[in-house]
Formats: sequence, C-alpha cells, structure tokens
Amino acid sequence: MRPTLAVLVIALSALIAPPAVATQVMPAQTDAQQAEQPARIIARVSISRQVMEVFHEGRKIHEWPVSTARKGKVTPTGEWKGAQWLSRNHRSSLYNNAPMPYAIFYNGNYAIHGTDQVKKLGRPASAGCVRLHTANAKILFNMVRAEGKQNLRVVVVR
Repeated sequence: MRPTLAVLVIALSALIAPPAVATQVMPAQTDAQQAEQPARIIARVSISRQVMEVFHEGRKIHEWPVSTARKGKVTPTGEWKGAQWLSRNHRSSLYNNAPMPYAIFYNGNYAIHGTDQVKKLGRPASAGCVRLHTANAKILFNMVRAEGKQNLRVVVVR
C-alpha cells in the first residue's frame, strides 16, 4: 500500500502545484540596479568656472552663470541623486528671510535657487547654495517637477 500512497501523493502534488518554471517571477530590482539607472536631468556646477550645465537625457541643453559660496562659506562638492524637496516661493530660515525662488533642495539646507542679486552671477557670492538667474531657476524647477524629483542628479565640482 505504501507505493500506491506515494504515487497518489506525487500525482496530487503535481495537480495542486504548477511547475516551478511557470511560477517564476522576475526579481525586483536591487537598490544597486536602481542606482545605476541614469538621471534624466543632470545639473553640473563648476565652482571654478561659476557655471551650471544642464543635461537632459544626456544632451546639454543649458549653460548658465551661477554664484556659489563666497569667501568664508562652503558649497559642498559631490554628487546627489534626486531632489529632496522643491519650494517655489521659498524664504531662507537661516539668512534673514532672503528670497530663494524656485528652490530645489538637494543636500540638507543646500539648494539651487533663483536670486535677485543677478549682478553677482558669475562669481562667488552665496552662503553656500547655488544661485541662478530666477528665469533660469524657473526653467530647471519646472523640468524637475515634470520629470520627477528622483530623476535629478546634482554634481558640484571644483
């Protein structure tokens, strides 16, 4: 009777459980695989040149003058994936309620934003943020909003 029971169990399990190949599912992407996906928007800031280059899907579409940190202040160098948050009409809580229109926060209190001090663009003048002409900040802000915060990469180099 044992061989008959074993055959019956095998036959029933084949009917209940579909073949292993049919039930395989593609594994979810790992964090490393997701990190490898290229950003749709890259904002590359050169501190030495005081310029931001904007790339969309690998093509350079803008080059704008900026102001980074003045003497005694720091604009951190490095690379950041994704914007932390966006604020269209931001005012600084650290610097006397200074206007920061079209702010894209990418590293804690550091942001790319518009400025009313356009005559200082092209040379160091900020407290650490990356300042742009407000019209250019609006363009970048709207691109990031349209593509999604996660599709921005900010690169700041010396």
